[in-house]
Amino acid sequence: MPSRISGARLIVAAILAIFVYGMIAAMLGTILPYLSQRFQLTPEQNGYIALAQAMGLIIASVLAGPLTDNKGKKTGLLIGLALIAAALFALPNATGYYTIMLYLFLLGLGGGTIVTAANALVSDIGAERRGSVLNLLNLFFGLGGLATPFVAANLLGGDAVRLAYLTAILTAATLAVHGTTPMPAPSGERGFKTSEAGRLLGRPVLWLLSLFLFLYVACEVGVWNWLVKHLIAQGVPENVALNVLSLGFALGLLLGRVVVSRILITVPAATVTLVAAVLMAGTTCLMLQATGITMIWIAVFCAGIAMAPVFPTTLAMVGDAFPKMTATAMGIVITSGWIGLAVSSRIIGAIAGTEVTPDPVRLKTALLVIPIFSAIMIVVNLALRPMMARAKAQAAAPPAA
Repeated sequence: MPSRISGARLIVAAILAIFVYGMIAAMLGTILPYLSQRFQLTPEQNGYIALAQAMGLIIASVLAGPLTDNKGKKTGLLIGLALIAAALFALPNATGYYTIMLYLFLLGLGGGTIVTAANALVSDIGAERRGSVLNLLNLFFGLGGLATPFVAANLLGGDAVRLAYLTAILTAATLAVHGTTPMPAPSGERGFKTSEAGRLLGRPVLWLLSLFLFLYVACEVGVWNWLVKHLIAQGVPENVALNVLSLGFALGLLLGRVVVSRILITVPAATVTLVAAVLMAGTTCLMLQATGITMIWIAVFCAGIAMAPVFPTTLAMVGDAFPKMTATAMGIVITSGWIGLAVSSRIIGAIAGTEVTPDPVRLKTALLVIPIFSAIMIVVNLALRPMMARAKAQAAAPPAA
């Protein structure tokens, strides 16, 4: 019954789902040194493992939008969390390169499903201040991303097996919470309709938003997956590198989203994402050039601050531009983001080489993909701004008589 649905419980459920996704987003980068050592994996193979996760994310996001619009957010969240829990319970029992790829693919399937469903759920709850609400939700992504490498480095002694089991148990508990939380049934008028799909796909603003997120996710996940290996290759101890990822990058994401949720009340989302893209280009370049550990820490933290608003604010822009078939539009844009992950992972892995111990210079060169993509984001944002203004005006206009 609709009267039994609690907005507070919905927000708690969405927060838990995004926290879980934050933990698994940092999972691969955290356990990659362990997997590489145990199975003698090369950087190129690491790139294919990241590609397998990206393919899972891509497929899930394509399917999760229509599924969520037609079957409801709860269905998408339950399916996604179940896949994540299964993959994490199986990962410690991987027997080699190909089974790792399979489990990371399943992890991607689950992650892509819950990201689309959770953001669509909160987008509906906080429609009046969508940008602020989505940034507040996604600060828990940063908290989850902080937790994984921090716990691994400081509480579990870098034990990747215990980390996978711990995260699996937390995911299973989150699944139980979602199973007992009443959620709104899908609304027929806002759901996916094949007859309207052509009109949705024919809007240029959708494809510019997709390109913008494509570039952004390539940058963010490039940091999650490759920063620890880059720092280790530069001579930084593994536990220190994990803490830089946790208390540097993830903490920057978390704090940045707290701050920007207030800024978005008065500053347009397109302006916030433009400033973020400019800062990303500068801070990620500094991150790769820094040498002393203090300067590395500062640069990585600033990169996290710069990236903080982009993902949730871009999704808020999608919600503003597409009041109908919102989850489907978000699914398309998010899918483009995961394609960015797939592309950047292959580029970085290919440039970094096939040696089990990566060459520090080649790996640093490969990671220049991140500041280059950040610079391209600036150009895309400038092209997007007038289209976004028109899209919001059309969405706000009363329907024709």
